Amino acid sequence: MPIDQLTSADPADWPVAPGWRPLVDAFFVSAAGQGLLGFLRERLEAGAVVFPPRPLRALELTPPEEVRVVILGQDPYHGRGQAEGLAFSVAPGVRLPPSLRNIFKELERDLGTPPPPFPEPGGSLVLWAKKGVLLLNTCLTVEEGQPASHAGRGWEVLTDAVIRHIAGGDRAALFMLWGAHAQGKRALIDLQRHKVLTANHPSPLSALRPPLPFIGCGHFGQARAWRDAQRPSSKEI
Repeated sequence: MPIDQLTSADPADWPVAPGWRPLVDAFFVSAAGQGLLGFLRERLEAGAVVFPPRPLRALELTPPEEVRVVILGQDPYHGRGQAEGLAFSVAPGVRLPPSLRNIFKELERDLGTPPPPFPEPGGSLVLWAKKGVLLLNTCLTVEEGQPASHAGRGWEVLTDAVIRHIAGGDRAALFMLWGAHAQGKRALIDLQRHKVLTANHPSPLSALRPPLPFIGCGHFGQARAWRDAQRPSSKEI
């Protein structure tokens, strides 16, 4: 079986940072978690091709105590070889999806940061994840060629809990909510304690449209200024 797809519905095969372990374990023994695992087992046994191979990779690479910025996506890319378990990120060497191209375009417009070299790291945002940017999709698996095919199956219970955990923590975080789906999670965030930036989704369908075009939103510059204020020596988003 190709290594770019899910091969197991056993959460023991999906590593997470130790700080996330109690929350993740509590989810998988709950009714919602057990229902999700049953659904994933059924789909795998039926021969469905499910991405990504490590659904909890965002929680593996970015421990809760290191989260400084949260970028919310919806569900993983549904093309073979694309999804690597991080919102908007693709595996090194994979052609950049349009939304990710627009993210890099806005980053360059806003901060003068050129797109990363291709093919390595290409569109992989692993380095962002390792620097405290939680790249969280609200649904963590998808079937090949079928966007949102696993929406409403239980992942949202876990990812809502992750958002609440960060929002309830001692350290302030910055949330980038792009598009109506991500902005629907604003109710989970204490707006008095955390900074929330909103804009249209970076998809070409909405990136330039009013009321809040993604291109020109200035979120990366605002994130840098916010982090500099939180930790003056920081120069990374």
